[in-house]
Amino acid sequence: MGDTMMTPAPGDEPIDTQADDTHLQEAAKRHLWMHFTRMSSYDSHDVQIMVRGDGPWVYDSRGKKYLDGLSGLFVVQAGHGRRELAEAASRQAETLAYFPLWSYAHPNAIELSERLASLTPGDLNRVFFTTGGGEAVESAWKLARQYFRSQGEPGRYKVLSRNIAYHGTTMGALSITGLPDIKEPFEPLVPGSVRVQNTNFYRAPEHADDIEAFGQWAAEDIATRIEMEGPSSVAAIFVEPVQNAGGCFPPPPGYFQRVREICDQYGVLLVSDEVICAFGRLGSWFGAERYGYVPDMITCAKGLTSGYSPLGALLVSDRIMEPFLTGEASFSHGFTFGGHPVSTAVALANLDLFEKEDLIGNANRRAADFRAVLEGLRDLPIVGDVRGDGYFYGIEMVKDKATKESFDEAESERLLRGFLSPALYDAGLVCRADDRGDPVIQLAPPLVCEQEHFNFIGDVLRSVLSQAWEKL
Repeated sequence: MGDTMMTPAPGDEPIDTQADDTHLQEAAKRHLWMHFTRMSSYDSHDVQIMVRGDGPWVYDSRGKKYLDGLSGLFVVQAGHGRRELAEAASRQAETLAYFPLWSYAHPNAIELSERLASLTPGDLNRVFFTTGGGEAVESAWKLARQYFRSQGEPGRYKVLSRNIAYHGTTMGALSITGLPDIKEPFEPLVPGSVRVQNTNFYRAPEHADDIEAFGQWAAEDIATRIEMEGPSSVAAIFVEPVQNAGGCFPPPPGYFQRVREICDQYGVLLVSDEVICAFGRLGSWFGAERYGYVPDMITCAKGLTSGYSPLGALLVSDRIMEPFLTGEASFSHGFTFGGHPVSTAVALANLDLFEKEDLIGNANRRAADFRAVLEGLRDLPIVGDVRGDGYFYGIEMVKDKATKESFDEAESERLLRGFLSPALYDAGLVCRADDRGDPVIQLAPPLVCEQEHFNFIGDVLRSVLSQAWEKL
């Protein structure tokens, strides 16, 4: 494929940080503990140090340019280097840098809560701020428990979530998560979390030739599990509009409508975990809107500020809020930095950018072009499935397209960590090669991306995946 780096536009040259790189490498290896990272890998490799971003591009400490095909971590919707967001943070820090929401308020938190309520589906009119997605999920489970206590049903404490789904790393959110390998080191976890079927149609164990029937089957498993656990013990179900872990499982037609019916039938709260899927990732403000259902709660974070400052939120329906509005009741929960003045200022400026530049409209108009580029890779023998929605896709890799045979654990290790991850990075593309489930490559570019960026992604993937097949 040749040199994958593009020539920067005038005035956009990468800054020269070569002189600092040696010190940064030494300091990182000596002191920095990176998240979800095999630290031993840096015994023989340098740390990948990013120092600057511009639009959909980022630059490392040696001046090399990369397309950020994962929006950092499904976060940077508006792109890197947005002066408007940096200035919003600066102005607020000079005015009121910090004050808690513990029995106080500040204008940004009020305005942002009002604005979010205007965007949510249905009657989700109350906003409880956190500093991230895991905290929002943790808050939702705690709120569900306390809500049912207020309704005279203290036995409702269990939650359902889908197999392989990821919901966060706090002890409650990790308990809801359906990934055994990342849970095992911390067990025993919070009791009462139960798995149900996910919506991976590519590996459907039932109705593999009928996606609508498969969706109804997957939804009915929720009712089956509620009955097995005892309806009076189940408080909520947590579901992502498009499930992240496992590689971007979209919902079959009619799936969420049936899930809503089941929740209403059994009195179970429906929590839409939109930490990734909200704020344009699927071409709508919220995934619930995209797929036509109204949950009881929405958890969100990431794209709310495009990553320029940490912020998450739990969006709650009027019905769930009502018991906390009278007498001595209060939600016994909170965070020091939840609804931080600087973060909420950034979020407001970010939403302004969304509207000014019609970022959600751009994602809607160009989503088919992005999909077409990725679908074009299906002719490669290693590509088994391409799935997702909007600007959020997964490519599942297989040994045999006809049988859908996947890779064993050792093969996956060699394929993903031994070759694909470094090869994609060396080719100038930041994305995720993941095997929390079957091996996939995940892509979630910033919403500012256009055809030239999709083509770049497609060219890199075609080259690197072809090399991977040859090595296999």
